[in-house]
Amino acid sequence: MTTIKHIGLALALIIAISACQNEESNFDTDVAVNVSVEEVSYKPIEQTLITTGSIKPTMEVNLKSEMAGSYKLMTNPATGKSYKMGDRVKEGQLIIKLEDKEYENNANLEGAELDLEISEMEYNKQQALYEKGGVTLRELVNSEKTMLTSQQAHENAEIALEKMELKAPFNGVITNLPFFSPGMRIETGQDLLGIMEYNTMVMELSMPENLMGQVKEGQPVNIMNYALPDDTLKGAVTELSPAIDIEARTFKGRINVANKEGLLKPGMFVKAEIVVDQRDSALVIPKDVILTEGNRKVVYVAKKEVAQKRYIRTGIETLTEVEVLGKELKENDRLIVKGFETLKNRSKVKIVKK
Repeated sequence: MTTIKHIGLALALIIAISACQNEESNFDTDVAVNVSVEEVSYKPIEQTLITTGSIKPTMEVNLKSEMAGSYKLMTNPATGKSYKMGDRVKEGQLIIKLEDKEYENNANLEGAELDLEISEMEYNKQQALYEKGGVTLRELVNSEKTMLTSQQAHENAEIALEKMELKAPFNGVITNLPFFSPGMRIETGQDLLGIMEYNTMVMELSMPENLMGQVKEGQPVNIMNYALPDDTLKGAVTELSPAIDIEARTFKGRINVANKEGLLKPGMFVKAEIVVDQRDSALVIPKDVILTEGNRKVVYVAKKEVAQKRYIRTGIETLTEVEVLGKELKENDRLIVKGFETLKNRSKVKIVKK
């Protein structure tokens, strides 16, 4: 009897332990996983190729003195003060003048103007007489020759005096203006003036050979600089070389960037994102919520209090986002973006705030 009692107690104990384990197992499967969700939505997405480089102005000039003379910095009519670095100038504005009275006398512009005026009057007179038979053809030709010589002498005098003036060759900004005291003697060949026009900027490209088929003329480009964290400027690929550098295995190109507000400064180091593909409206999700099963991509969505597995196909990718193709996901689906790592299909979930 005692043996039978012991056996009965042992069986009861085994049944009790088994029941407890089953309850524990059921408890585990019923525990809801805390997750965060965000609604899937349509938005623009761009696939880009990233490169870096220095930005340059579209026009740049460094002017040197072509003759010796006394230095005179002119007044900027826009400010009423002497020109300085950073001033905007218009094409043809006189910035610096070199003065040398002896040189001006030798150029003799006023005398050249008088000679030209006299020779033109004489030629017109001879032409009128020739038409009436009053002078020979030879006399008319000699008169014309004298007039042409006077014209050349006048042009040479103007050219000589122009060397005494440094004018802006285009609309731009003064970027270099070495300091000289007023009246200081300047010798020939000294650097005097630097001007740049950077309403439009240029960036030189050097891209790996394997990207040649993806980069095309006319593609839009996003330009960024660390000093401008909140500003992205727009540009475009304007030129591409059809040749490959044999040693570097790269090809060259050029980007033009609109810079009307002057946010980019010449010489800045920038990041350029060349847009090789884009969608104006696509179903876009965070890239880091995608799991893999073999060759398949998986995400989870929340339906009431249950996680549902969805196999997806993807399209355009950025560093942080990806386009979802097909109908596996729909707009406003509640995509699980936190707590998805341990989920299985039909897992219970509890939605909490991020």
